[in-house]
Amino acid sequence: MANNFENPSLNIDLSAPDITDTEIAAVAAVLRTPRLSLGLELDAFERELAAYHSLPHAVAVSSGTAALHLALLTLGIGEGDEVIVPSFAFIAVANAVLQVRATPVFAEIDAVTLNLDPAAVERAITPRTRAILVVHTFGVPAELDALQRFARHHALVLIEDACEAIGARFGDPADPRRVGSFGDLAVLGFYPNKQLTTGEGGAVLARDPAHADRLRSLRNQGRGPEQQAFLDGLEGRTSTAGWLNHTEVGFNYRLSEIACALGRVQLARIDEILALRRAAAERYHALLSGIPDLELPPLVLPHRIISWFVYVVRLPQLPHDAGLRDRVHAILADQGIATGRYFAPIHLQPAWRNRPSAANAYLPITEDLARRTLALPFFNRITLHQQEQVAAALRRALADD
Repeated sequence: MANNFENPSLNIDLSAPDITDTEIAAVAAVLRTPRLSLGLELDAFERELAAYHSLPHAVAVSSGTAALHLALLTLGIGEGDEVIVPSFAFIAVANAVLQVRATPVFAEIDAVTLNLDPAAVERAITPRTRAILVVHTFGVPAELDALQRFARHHALVLIEDACEAIGARFGDPADPRRVGSFGDLAVLGFYPNKQLTTGEGGAVLARDPAHADRLRSLRNQGRGPEQQAFLDGLEGRTSTAGWLNHTEVGFNYRLSEIACALGRVQLARIDEILALRRAAAERYHALLSGIPDLELPPLVLPHRIISWFVYVVRLPQLPHDAGLRDRVHAILADQGIATGRYFAPIHLQPAWRNRPSAANAYLPITEDLARRTLALPFFNRITLHQQEQVAAALRRALADD
């Protein structure tokens, strides 16, 4: 699947899912059953996701955005509350906060990891702050020790957005923990450009059984466990009266059996997938390291194991020239190479810039880096030849500019 939305003639995609015959067979097997939703594949996928993260519960949902929405609701975040978020992130981070009628407070990022700067988070805490929503940007774990410490000290909830970071680890080098296991709740995303895909999909990781029960109810139109038990015993019956009872107002954020079957095979292959992506990152590093003034993403960071979601370079700083990144993007596109302009800061986007929380944000590091970051083609099966083409084209574009 190509992600070349801006130019359909491109021949090196920005990303592509890695689907094998095993995934195809698993999906076909589901299609031969009478149960396409809320069945055995969902149960197994949730158990396996939870076990992978050494947690008791995982609740699969229809997207990472849905996972964020339900996590905030489950933790009681609502009107009058403030949630500290990065602006250098996908827009769903702020949208989900607004959708529960809370206020996102944009905090500055660290210039190396591109994650929330703990010092900036501490400065942003007010009496109205209820939560810190930390994004593990581009698969690089955030500074979780400090963020956990601030959350405990100020009685805040910590939510991990690990949508870009499945398999990343943080902590003691002898025994680092997987991200997603540090927060009160954590969310995962399984869009086709992610390390693990279900097509569309996401999940919430939880250690509290009450949180898991509430998440399962909210994702399924507010049905409680007794309604699910009714469905489980319904095979062959014609009455659905019990299924139509609801205990609260919820949503249709279910994930299909087909998607869960795909996700299970992908999860079984996750070590292989992460190794392929790490190898691709290392090849880029070798190919690009000699380009003057081009900043490469770090391959190694203290107390962290990176899960390579994308490979994002930083173009040179040119005073009074904010257009270099867009020119390079266009030059590479003309040569058939897709690149991604990650991320447009949320607080500067048309949907947000006139809102008070965005208008009041002072984020010079975010704004500087966002003008210079460019994601190169990156996926499991990218070849050395393709990467050599990308490196050569990028080198020429920067030399000619």
